[in-house]
Amino acid sequence: MVYPRVSLYALMLAAAGIPLYIHLPRFASVNLGIGLGAIGAILLVIRLVDLVQDPLLGWAIDRWPKAQALFAMLAAAGLAIGFPILFALQPGGSVTFRLIAVLVLLFSAYSLGMILLYGRSATLAKSTDEHDLMTLAAFRESGMLAGVVIAAIAPAVFLGLGASGQGYPAFGLFLGALAIAVAVMSFPIWRRTPILGEGLTFSGLAGAGALRLLVLALVNSLPVAVTSTLFLFFVEDRLQLPGKAGPLLILFFLCAGLSVPLWTRLSRLVGTKMTLVISMPLAILGFVGAAFLAPGSLVGFAIICVASGAALGADMVVLPAMFSVVLTKAGLSASTAFGIWSFAGKLGLALAAFAVLPLLERNGFQPGQINSDGALNTLNIAYAVVPCILKLCAFGLVLALPTEERYE
Repeated sequence: MVYPRVSLYALMLAAAGIPLYIHLPRFASVNLGIGLGAIGAILLVIRLVDLVQDPLLGWAIDRWPKAQALFAMLAAAGLAIGFPILFALQPGGSVTFRLIAVLVLLFSAYSLGMILLYGRSATLAKSTDEHDLMTLAAFRESGMLAGVVIAAIAPAVFLGLGASGQGYPAFGLFLGALAIAVAVMSFPIWRRTPILGEGLTFSGLAGAGALRLLVLALVNSLPVAVTSTLFLFFVEDRLQLPGKAGPLLILFFLCAGLSVPLWTRLSRLVGTKMTLVISMPLAILGFVGAAFLAPGSLVGFAIICVASGAALGADMVVLPAMFSVVLTKAGLSASTAFGIWSFAGKLGLALAAFAVLPLLERNGFQPGQINSDGALNTLNIAYAVVPCILKLCAFGLVLALPTEERYE
C-alpha cells in the first residue's frame, strides 16, 4: 500500500499546485482587480522568500529525519488553512498585502510537501535500485497528474453547480478538505525508516553530475512556467474560446498522465537521456503550432495539447528520477538537494511571470476584455515563440549530457 499512498500525497500537492501556477494570475486580475504587473512582482517577491526557504526546508528534513511525519502533516495543514482563505479574498485597499501573506503560507506548505516527497524517494521506494526508483517515480507522477486534472476541472464544476465567484470560493474549501483527508490516509508512509545520505557540498553535487541536472531543470522549467502562467489568457483571449480552457487543460494533463507509463517503459529500454531526446521535440512542435493558430481553432489547439501534454509526462517522470538516481548513487542528502531543485523550478515560474505579465500590460493586454491586434500578438509571442526558444535551449542541454551509465 506504500505506492498508492505516495500517489495520493502527490495528488494533493498537484491539486494545490494548479491554482498557484495556473488559476492565480486570472483570479487575482479578474476577481481581485490586481494589475498583471503587480501580480508578476508579487510572484517574484515570493520567489525571493523561496530562495532562502527551500534549501533550508530540505536541510531541516535531513537534519531531523525522525520528524518526517510531522513535516508531512504540517505541509497538509498549511494547504488546508491557506486555500479557503486565498479564494475567499475580496477586492479592497489591503488586498495585495493579504494576498502576499496567504501565498507565502501556501507556497511554504507546498514546498515542504514537495521537497519531502521527492527527497524521500529512496525511503519510499521498494529499494534503492534504479528500477524501483523509476517505479516510484511513475506512481508519484501519476498521482501528480491525477491531482492536476481534478484541480483543473473543479472550478468549472463548482460554477456549474451554482457556486459564486467563478467557483473559486468553493474550490478553496474543496482543496482544504482534500488536504485534510489525504493527510490522514497517507500518514503510514511517513513512519518508514528514512534512508539518509552524506552532507551536501558543491563538489559533491558536481562530482555526481547533479549540477548539470539542476541547470537543466531550471532552463526546462521556463517554457512550462510561461505557458502555465498564460494558458487561460491564450485560450480565452487569443484563441477566443470562452469556456474551453478547463476541458483543454484536462486534455493536456490527461495526455501527460497517460504517457507516464510509456515514458517509464521507454526509459528502461533506451535510457533516460534518449527518452528526453525523443520527447522534447514534441513540445517544440507544439509551441510552433500554437503560434500559427487562428482564433477559434479548437481542434488544432486540442491536438497541440495532446502532443505537449505527452511531452510534459516525460519531463515529470524522467528528470526527477535522473536527479534521484545520481544522488542515491553518490550517497548524498536527497532532501537538501531537492530543496535546491524545488527552488530552481519555482524560480522559473517567477522569472516567467515577472517577465511576461508586465510585458503584456505595457502592450495594452487586458484579460477578459476586447484587445488590440498588437496586444494579442504580444500574447501570442509570449505564449508560443518565447517558450519554443527556451525549450530548444533545454534540448541542447540534454544533448550535452554525458551518456555514462549513471544517466541511464
